[in-house]
Formats: sequence, structure tokens, C-alpha cells
Amino acid sequence: MLTDLCVIMLIAAVTSLIFKLLRQPVVLGYIVAGIIIGPYVIGDSWISNEESVETWGEIGVLFLLFAMGLEFSFKKLLQMGSTALIAAGVIVVGMMGTGFLTGRLMGWNEMNSLFLGGMICMSSTTIVFKALDDMGLRSQKFAKICFSILVVEDIFAIILMVLLSSIATSRNFEGQTLAFEVVKLMAYLILWFFLGIVILPTFLRLFRKHMSDELLTILSVGLCLGMVLLAVKAGFSSALGAFVMGSLLAETVEAERIEGLVQPIKDVFGSIFFVSVGMMINPSQLAEHWLPILIITVVVIVGQIVFATFGTLLSGQSLKVSMQTGFSLVQIGEFAFIIATLGTTLGVIDKQLYPIVVAVSVITTFLTPFIIKTALPAYTWVDNHLSKSAKIMIDNYSNSRNTISKEVGVSTLMKRSITRVLVYGVVVTFIYLISFLYVIPWVRQVVPDSIPHFALNVVLLVGVLVLASPFIWSIALYQLRSESFRQMWSGGNTQKAKLIGIVFLQILVSIALISYPVFKLFSLTSGIVVVLSLFLLNLIVGSRTVRKRAFALSKLLENNLSAREKSQEAKRSVSKAFTNSLLGYDIHISDFKLDINSSFCGRSLHEIDVRAKSGVSVLRIVRNGMNINIPGGEVRLYPGDQIVVAGSDEQIALFSQMLNGSIDMSLRKTRTHVNLERFRISDTSKLVGRSILMSKIREEAECIVMAIERDGEIYMNPKPSMIFQVNDIVVVAGETEKIHVFEKNNL
Repeated sequence: MLTDLCVIMLIAAVTSLIFKLLRQPVVLGYIVAGIIIGPYVIGDSWISNEESVETWGEIGVLFLLFAMGLEFSFKKLLQMGSTALIAAGVIVVGMMGTGFLTGRLMGWNEMNSLFLGGMICMSSTTIVFKALDDMGLRSQKFAKICFSILVVEDIFAIILMVLLSSIATSRNFEGQTLAFEVVKLMAYLILWFFLGIVILPTFLRLFRKHMSDELLTILSVGLCLGMVLLAVKAGFSSALGAFVMGSLLAETVEAERIEGLVQPIKDVFGSIFFVSVGMMINPSQLAEHWLPILIITVVVIVGQIVFATFGTLLSGQSLKVSMQTGFSLVQIGEFAFIIATLGTTLGVIDKQLYPIVVAVSVITTFLTPFIIKTALPAYTWVDNHLSKSAKIMIDNYSNSRNTISKEVGVSTLMKRSITRVLVYGVVVTFIYLISFLYVIPWVRQVVPDSIPHFALNVVLLVGVLVLASPFIWSIALYQLRSESFRQMWSGGNTQKAKLIGIVFLQILVSIALISYPVFKLFSLTSGIVVVLSLFLLNLIVGSRTVRKRAFALSKLLENNLSAREKSQEAKRSVSKAFTNSLLGYDIHISDFKLDINSSFCGRSLHEIDVRAKSGVSVLRIVRNGMNINIPGGEVRLYPGDQIVVAGSDEQIALFSQMLNGSIDMSLRKTRTHVNLERFRISDTSKLVGRSILMSKIREEAECIVMAIERDGEIYMNPKPSMIFQVNDIVVVAGETEKIHVFEKNNL
């Protein structure tokens, strides 16, 4: 096993280094390493125990998805607005259907075609991120839209994996079964989202002082593997559990720290996973299936450009931004491999599909930077050939979609109400399940038979409702306490009628939740149960204790959900509210750090003439933690200044070119080192009889006297008043060349 691990790590390191030099993603290097050490190139596999490699690869999948979860956030998903959701939805549905149709046209069976659609409908977060970073495009508007789409695709991919697993297991496409799996998945996600937000941030906040890097790493990995076991126990994939725990930890203030600590673990096991992917590739088989590889590659590139462009355009973005987004998402990556591994493990796809998809991923990854560069020329061509009426229609649609409304209407209140009902309803259901499956049967076993059955059921009902009462109260009345509800209530009768309808639905849900344990514990008619439930609901909503618990719970959720956001807001160069207010315009914010060798250092903004030459507006200069807001033309720039500017993509690109062009590489100095040097004072030295201060050794040699050896004794850090004597051995710290010059002039 150790020999296998050594071979994998060394070959992967060499190949990834080669691909790094070729400016290609290291993931390709890992896959090539797997092809080299696999059984198809040399003749015999370099690996003696391939099962252990598969096990390590499975662990790699877990940490890959755990790391993706850390970059994901349920709250961010809700805050992204419609752009990411609409665009990602169009891409996933469009590419899924196109992939399925492509597979069927090539003569593949339904299961292979279905999994092909799943593999090609997700772009690679890692590859897109690296390509845009290498090309210096990460600060542009379309890049931020790409990242938000990729985040939404991650959650779609998790749902897709659950659905594909269900279809593969049942071997059919029953809508009822799929609907049940989706509901089950949503309930699982809601439950753990609630529990995670209540428990994890609170726990990490309480013990933050004691959380060393070592302890936090162990805790994070333990939580990840624990959630994996819970997911498997609930009938889901282990990958889902890893992703969910990562997304829960992403809501804590320790998210960035955890991400940094887990990164090396993810890199090690992730590399083994990609190597194991490469080991399954038979180059001769790829030559045999060159036509499907070519067809699927074309489908991925053309399909992603078309659906991503259309989806982004449909969400209200401009044609230019939409096409740049579409041309950036033309590859498949991590999730394609994971879905292919899922299909292979379940034994529902043919063996040749795996290497075909990997080959397509390699080709599309290699072509990604070149395709991104063609986005602007393609946009120019399309713009020149579009009719005026089409341009006006697109502009009008984009403007109408980006009109920002700050009013909170009935529809917004309805969304909040539905969200609260779903979350708290799932929590109450979980309380009932635990109570009736485990707690109540145990209580009935330990309670003596002498206690009347009816009295015991009353006690059990009270106990269950005490646990569920804060959530039931929140479902029934929390909206009525909100400021937005009171403002809308002062409107017309039509608006009041809608609000009454919302409250009525909340009351019905609350009665249903109370009725369930009453039905389970007592043999009563439906009418009596409803009347009793109304009575119990009245007790719950009228209880001050329950109300305090409900408000405390809501406050805890609010604080935990906003803790990371508040921490990040304090570090932001520009407030999030201001950034969001620019979403409807072709303007965004970007930060630049002034290089120490820039010719702009020491010059004022007026002298540089930033606005006239680039078009950007300088909003803020951050210097040593201090903010200079809306700086005037007389403000000078200094090394290390963080310059915050606002402008269009083109304007920010021009400013970036200005900064890069201002750096004089000839100013970069050769690094010098501080060394420890010794010299003896002779009887002819000019230093004899002079103190350290009078000798000016610090100023002339730019060094510090660390010690003086005299008559067998060592005087450490001598005082400036100490007099040099003949035969003193002086120990100094500084640059060797300058010390030697001082010796030559004074000894």
C-alpha cells in the first residue's frame, strides 16, 4: 500500500508540474498520471492493490465535495437573485435534454443516455476559476455571474446525483418515486440546515479561544465524516453528506479558516481520485471511440454556449455579458467524473462511457481559454448583424429585469411565510418522528403499568408539544409581529384580504401540526381533534414563555446566519449595500494593490489623471487600515495602498493596464541578507577609546553590535556608552558588504 501511494504521489507530482509549466490545469496532469500507471499503457499496472486506490479515491470525492460545500452557502443562494437560478436552470435542463438526445441518436440505451446528460450539464468550477484568473478577467462582471451560476449548479448536481441514484436503483422513471425522493431530499437539507445553523456557529463561537488549527481540523473532518454516515443512513449518497456539512460550516465565521486547513487534505486525496479516474482510461479504446468523443465535445461546447447565453440573457443581463458567460462555461469537470463513478459503481452504465467522458473533459478543458478569448469577437459579429428592433427589445427586457424595487409587497411576505412554514414544519415533523419512533416507546417500557394509559398519553402529548411549541408559534404568529406586516395592514381592503389569507393558511398548518400527535395518542373523532387542536393552539399562542422561546430561537438563527456576513462586511473595501445598488448598471467594484515599484508611488491622483485616462472612479484608498473615502485629486499614492475603483469592464481593464505599465522591473532590488560578522580591534584601529555611539558604526555600516568578547567574557547587547578596547572581538549583525567597507575604513 505504501509503495502504491509513493508511486501515485511521485508520478502525479511530475505530470502536474509539466502541465503547470504548460499553463494547463493540474487536474489534467493527475489524469495523465493515472493513464501512465494504469494497466493499459505499460502493459502491467504499476499499482499492486487497485482496490486501495479506489478507496482513497472515494475519500477524495468526499473531501472534494466538502471543499465545494465550504465555498457554497445556502444564504448566498437565496441572496443571488434570479440571475444565477434562471441561468443555471436553463443550462442544466437544456444540457440534460441535449445529452440524453445525443446518447439516444448514437444508439445508446436510456440509462447511458441519461447519465451522459447528467455528466455534461455541469461546468467545472475549478477550471473556470483558474482560466479567468490566469487571463486577468476575474474582476469583470461576467466572471462574477459565472461563479454564481457555478454555485447554483453545485446544488443542482447534488440533487441530480440523488435522482440518478434513485432511477438507477429502481431501473425506471416513475414520477411518484422521483417526487418522493425530491421531497425527502429537501426535508433532509432543511432539517440539517436548521440544526447546523443553530448548533455549529454557536458551538464554534463559545469555544473559539480554544480552537487551535489542529483541533479545528480534526473537528471539521470529524463533522464531515459524521454527516457522511448520517446521509448514508438516510438513504442518500456519501457525497451528499460531505457537501451538506461543508455548506453548513460555510455559514460560520470560521469558514475561511477551515477552508485553508482542509485544503491540503483535499489536495492529497483529490489528486488520488483524479489519478484513479485516469487509471480507467484505455488509450486504444479512446482511438476506437473517437467519433462519440468528437460528437460529445461539440455538443458540450455548442450546447453550453447556447444555453448559458440564453439563460443569462433570460435573467436580464446584456447580450455582451450573456455571451461572455456562455463562452466561459464550455467544459465539464469534477461532477462529470463523480457522476460517472456513481454510474460505474451502480453498474448501470457501459464501461466505455467513463473514459469517453474523461476524454471530452480533457479536450474541453484545454480549449476553454481559447474559447473565452473568442467571446468578444463573437459578440461584435452578432451585434453587427442584429436588427435594431432586436437590440431595442433586448435592452428593454434587460432594463425591466434590473429595475430595483425596495418595497416589500404581499408576494415577498408570502415567500417569507412559506420559507418559515417549510423550515419549522420540517423541524416539528422531525421532533414527532424521534418522539414516536424512539422516545415514547422507551417511556412506555420504563413507566409502571399502574399509571393509567390516558394519563400517560396526556403527559406524553404535553411533552411533545412543549418541544414543538416555539416552532408552531412562529408558524402561526411570527409574521404578524413583523414591521412589514403592520405597514401593509394599513393599506387598502384588497391588501388586508391577502394578508388575512396568509395568516389563515399559517393557522391551518399550525392546527394540522398539533392534530397529528393528538391523533396518534388518542382515539378521537376528527371534529373533537380539531376543536382540541384549536384549544391547544390558543394556549400556545397566548403563552408568554412560548413567545419568548420563539423570539430567542429566531434571534439566535438571525445572529448565526449574519455572523459571517457581518465579519466579512467589516473587511470589505466597499459596503455590500453600495455594491448591490450598482447591479442594475454596467458598473462594478474592483480592488487593486499598488506595487512598491510602481511609478505612481508618491504621485497624486491629479498627476496620474486616472479618470481621464481610464474612465474609472476612485471610491476609496485603504492605507494601513485607514479609509480615505472619495479621495480628491491632491491625494498621493503610496506603496501598499489598496485602490478601490468603480467602472465598466473596459474601464477597469484600462486601469489595470495603467497600473501594470507603471511597474518598473529594473527597480526590483536583489535580495540581501542579514548575516552575523566578527572582527577584532587592533591597536592601530580608529575605534580604540571610542564608544559604540561615537563610532557611528550603526549609521555607517548599517549594522547592530550584538556582542563584544573581552578577556574571555562576552557582553551581550552592550550599551551604546561601552568603550572599544584593543583585542576586542566585535560581533555585529548586518549586510556583509557594508560591514567589510566599515572595517576597511576604521581598522
